[in-house]
Amino acid sequence: MNLQTSANINLLWSRLIVEELLRCGVESFCVAPGSRSGPLAVAVAHNPRARALIHFDERGLGFHALGHAAATNKPVAVITTSGTAVANLFPAVIEASKKKLPLVILTADRPPELRKTGANQTIDQPGIFGEYVRFHFDMPCPTAEIPPEFVLTTVDQAVYRSLSALRGPVHLNCMYREPLAPLTQRKKFTEYLKTIHAWQKSGGPYTRYVAPKKSLTVGDLKSVAAALNHIRRGIIVVGKLGDAAECQAALKLARRLKWPIFADIASGLRLGKTDKIVVPYFDHILLSEKLRRRLKIDGVLHLGGRVSSRRWYAFVDNAKLSAYVMVLNHPLRNDPLHGVSIRVEASVAEFTRAVSRLLKHRRDQTLVTLCQRACKTVSATFDDQLKGEASASEPAVARMISRLLPGRSGLFLASSLPVREMDMYACAGISRAVVQSNRGASGIDGTVAAAAGFASGLNRAVTLLIGDLALLHDINSLPLAKAARKPLVIVVLNNDGGGIFSFLPIAKFGNVLNKFFTVAHGLTFEHAAGLFQIDYHLADTTGAFREAYRRAVRKPGATLIEVRTDTRQNVELQRRIQAAVRRQLDKL
Repeated sequence: MNLQTSANINLLWSRLIVEELLRCGVESFCVAPGSRSGPLAVAVAHNPRARALIHFDERGLGFHALGHAAATNKPVAVITTSGTAVANLFPAVIEASKKKLPLVILTADRPPELRKTGANQTIDQPGIFGEYVRFHFDMPCPTAEIPPEFVLTTVDQAVYRSLSALRGPVHLNCMYREPLAPLTQRKKFTEYLKTIHAWQKSGGPYTRYVAPKKSLTVGDLKSVAAALNHIRRGIIVVGKLGDAAECQAALKLARRLKWPIFADIASGLRLGKTDKIVVPYFDHILLSEKLRRRLKIDGVLHLGGRVSSRRWYAFVDNAKLSAYVMVLNHPLRNDPLHGVSIRVEASVAEFTRAVSRLLKHRRDQTLVTLCQRACKTVSATFDDQLKGEASASEPAVARMISRLLPGRSGLFLASSLPVREMDMYACAGISRAVVQSNRGASGIDGTVAAAAGFASGLNRAVTLLIGDLALLHDINSLPLAKAARKPLVIVVLNNDGGGIFSFLPIAKFGNVLNKFFTVAHGLTFEHAAGLFQIDYHLADTTGAFREAYRRAVRKPGATLIEVRTDTRQNVELQRRIQAAVRRQLDKL
């Protein structure tokens, strides 16, 4: 790349930043329009290797970048102008921090002489994201008095920190003085750049970081293995795992221990071909007090992130455990019940390889057999309870989606009811899919944008299951969905407000429930789809939903399928299903 001539020092530094990001593995740049960030935007536009996405809303832009990073496992750059544009990135930064996703936030800023002076569009940007970023730096205004090596090593440090042991977002706050546009004639910077001549020729980053190799000590492994060997009747609960290799490692370990796997919807073990040792309907199994007593567990091995099921945490909280062993590939605490007795920082694959040879051979498969029988009972009860339902109820939609998902496609689940209903009702062993959700902070903001970013990074068909409030909250991200190259099917469960509150204790207080919690709005989404020129289907019956969905997953671009449900009927149906499940499980 020829950097010898640039319009000004602002553009030169910006070109150095963009080029070094590319050399460090950042391929995608999410850019919001703005004047102060002009040098960065022009640098992206002038670099043929930079893939740019432009969106008018910074909040949606940040979530799109987050979804893309989740799909590709690569860092994504986000560029915004100064002022509240920066603050609008905060929700996505928090979610990326919680989910350990590498985002490189590049925010433009006013120069020092304009800070705290009342200058337009100026806020306190340095450190604005607090502890939610892994690294932040206030870049000085570009000047020939600072060598170009400084720019390169700062970028290298930022990207490395975003990809280090505790992955996450990083923030470079870039101050610029006028001129912000490349208005002047091109200037020669040959003398200024001569100290990085070798870098210009190399094609690689200026500083190449080599991360330390971590391994579990023999003593630690023996201690963990001893705790696992001491457990007589254990369960493996699996949250979000990193990849297919970790899924296979979890299965291998379960077969060695002869313990059932309680698999969360996001684990990678719920959908697609499943092993008999996997218990997909564990949330409903725990409805039966009789069955909970029969489980009689005295230990838990928790692999990966947290799970969605509240009943699981209530069950564990009441169990008398000799050990609760948790394996996660980062150092942060993931223990809301304060019950973890041994915390292992390692990948699930690494842990399994290291500990398996130290585990005693077991023959007792009583728990696995009991859970297998219970799962068959739960699944049969679901089908029996739903077979007479002509309307497209929320449990029915969850089961239909899990049956109709194209092979190796993506499934993005919104927070609140959608992720819980899919976790409870999705069929097992039908369609393999990569599952994602914004469950780091479990907010409803940015869901459409994140799903669109996930679809662009995955480059496969993606289904988004979302509630009406979450869609309303992020409706201006529908243009991002419309740009999808592969099928992006948005299934909105419209129960006219926050239906989840009808399942919570506040539901007993009808005088405040509707006004202050569910916030009924009376809106539908046909005209919203029309505004953004997205195909729309209303599916109030199971047959209509099945037909609309089958068409949508074969059509490139976005399709919005609206399922209008009644919250009261949904609550009654799910209670009826759960009562029937409880009765059948009690007979086992």
